[in-house]
Amino acid sequence: MAKAEATVEELVGMIERGELRLPEMQRRYVWRSTRVRDLLDSLYRGYPSGAILIWQTDESVPLQEFAVTQLGNPYQSTRLLLDGQQRLTSLSAVIRGESVSVRGRSRPIELLFNLEHPDQLSVVTEVNEDGSGDENGEELSDDEADSSDDELQKRFDRMTFVVATKKLEQQPHWVKVTDVFKSDSDRSFLKRAGITDLDDPRSERYSQRLAKLRGIRKYVYRMDILERTLSYDEVTEIFVRVNSLGAKLRSSDLALAQITAKWRGALKTFQIFQIQCADAGFDLDLGLHLKNLIAFATGQSRFLTVANLPVETLKQAWKECVPGMEFALNFLRSNAGIESPTLLSSPFLLVTLGFFGHRRGYKIGAEEAQRLRHWMLVANAKGRYSRGSSETLLDQDLAILRQEGGAIELLERLRLQVGRLDIAPEELEGRNQRSALFKTMFLAFREAGACDWKSNLAIALGHRGAQHRLQFHHIFPKAVLKGSYTAREADDIANLAFIGGRVNREISDKLPIRYFPTILENSGPAAFETQCIPTGPELLGVEGYKTFLIERRKVVSSRLNQFLEVASL
Repeated sequence: MAKAEATVEELVGMIERGELRLPEMQRRYVWRSTRVRDLLDSLYRGYPSGAILIWQTDESVPLQEFAVTQLGNPYQSTRLLLDGQQRLTSLSAVIRGESVSVRGRSRPIELLFNLEHPDQLSVVTEVNEDGSGDENGEELSDDEADSSDDELQKRFDRMTFVVATKKLEQQPHWVKVTDVFKSDSDRSFLKRAGITDLDDPRSERYSQRLAKLRGIRKYVYRMDILERTLSYDEVTEIFVRVNSLGAKLRSSDLALAQITAKWRGALKTFQIFQIQCADAGFDLDLGLHLKNLIAFATGQSRFLTVANLPVETLKQAWKECVPGMEFALNFLRSNAGIESPTLLSSPFLLVTLGFFGHRRGYKIGAEEAQRLRHWMLVANAKGRYSRGSSETLLDQDLAILRQEGGAIELLERLRLQVGRLDIAPEELEGRNQRSALFKTMFLAFREAGACDWKSNLAIALGHRGAQHRLQFHHIFPKAVLKGSYTAREADDIANLAFIGGRVNREISDKLPIRYFPTILENSGPAAFETQCIPTGPELLGVEGYKTFLIERRKVVSSRLNQFLEVASL
């Protein structure tokens, strides 16, 4: 294996000219802008950033597109990037000022550089290439009133790089990173910062920092280059071993490499279906589709057997698992009222639903469909695949279905896991917005007719516009609880409601005893009743907060059980 070195600038040029390509075995680009920010921060400080692994070959191998634009490869041989895609794609996008394209959608990476950053850089972040948590999609966003403008500004002022915001862009000492890379002159940046005299003490300091930022282009990466004589299968094995040892890729990414090595062109097949699901509102990670494929191929969900599966077995399983996933998505939308993966405690629920439909030949009676709906909602609320070993639990349910079991057997297995299928008030205690129960609260409140407290739009994930976009709101704002209660107590699930952004901002840091009367006058008691919010005056001051939580948990648990139809069991 040969060794070489290349600067960031040289590597970005190789990508732009089409000299460096991506093999099909690679996963897609997954980094959020915050990851790119952290990478730049590390390079700015001169921290180590790993090596780049490349294979130069004359062999014709299946490729996929970079997330940034490239020219056609001018050479007969091809340099394939095996390790470093996330870093080099990010750097290429920022330095060239290009958007990244992910699954047909284009998004910019807009970062700002703080000319006034502290000399002692205290914000330490960690960058890796683990794609977990990088999936984009609709979310139930937090309220914007939890941190004051002053608190946010103080935090930003301690940072060197931030993801751009309109407010920070207007401040003269924050400059766009891409603009700095595109210009070798400091004049416009100094002028914008109000520096008109070279004797200004900021002039030299800012110029040094701008030069240091541009110096990222000269950062040197070590390149490990695999021999031309290696076959595609051998390179795939190296790719899997390197990434397994380094723990950089998820098991699904390694499985994808093994599948595409034997089934050439499979990636495009998978991505086409992935896009179809996204267009239907379910933007799912490719790893979930691979998990579904393996479940249909082997009857279990682990990727350990992928390397031994014949290509024909994989192709047949794909033909079967696609209708299974389509059934699962249709069932969620039409039978359970779930229109987004954001409302699922685990996407593994889709695998079980699809496998259920497949095993029944998609012939399901009305009574069994109702039981399946009940299992799905309770499993979602209880976090069936969000506690313990998710794959072990999924394999238990797949085994039930392989043995011709149905929704009743699935419910019994769930009961063995969680003890009881109803929701007790105590089960809500200490839970926050990341809890599976929070998602079920949204579903239950929506079914009860919950609306925004000003526009009276029914709560929904798909509302457009900043004033209508759904947020979860702290009924007792964090600001009024600070000092009397811990952050964990303030984030208690019983202190959360669903409203639009405009109302949330208008409420700001007011106590419920101050803003409840106006809402009651404008929207009536249903505004609170549909979200199980007690309104007794004795509960609405800071001193009554804990009693408020206790009382609301009782009402919420009752509403959840009604929604889940536990009482009918």
